[in-house]
Amino acid sequence: MAEKRELKTEARRGGFGVSDLILVAVLLAAGAVLKLTVGTVINFFGMKPNFIIAMYCLAILLTRPARLTAALGQAAVIGILAGAVCQFLPGTPWLNFISELLGALVMALLARLPLRLGKADLSASVSTFLATIVSGSAFVACLFAFLHAATKSLAAYVPIVFFTALINAVIVQLLYIPLKAVLKK
Repeated sequence: MAEKRELKTEARRGGFGVSDLILVAVLLAAGAVLKLTVGTVINFFGMKPNFIIAMYCLAILLTRPARLTAALGQAAVIGILAGAVCQFLPGTPWLNFISELLGALVMALLARLPLRLGKADLSASVSTFLATIVSGSAFVACLFAFLHAATKSLAAYVPIVFFTALINAVIVQLLYIPLKAVLKK
């Protein structure tokens, strides 16, 4: 009983509780599996959900502590973990560390803003959309800067990043409300 109280106190202070770490690990693993399976099947002209980004955005929403400094610290850890998971997936290695870290930090900042339209809470979808834009833009910028990507123009990536952000926003909004309710229990 004392251990449970100690874990809850740690989570309130802003540290990762054991349950938070488990949730982040499960969501990132689910994102990797979904990216490898469903993500390769669902492909709209190069635009598909990036389940890794969607899942770390969801993890940040579900585990966010009350203090901003703690939220940014947790987001940095989650972003680095997401970048590490991306190293095991097909794609461009090492660039994900930068893009996922930036996306996670933006998510932690934006997720704290109350964004409502009537009774609908849109903070999950809006913050995920903008975090995906930042992450995707950082990835494309790194791709061009470090690898001198000459296969496509920079402008060709704009719709891909935009529609990926749109799809991620819908996925996170649909998953956030039921998962939040389950975690409260």
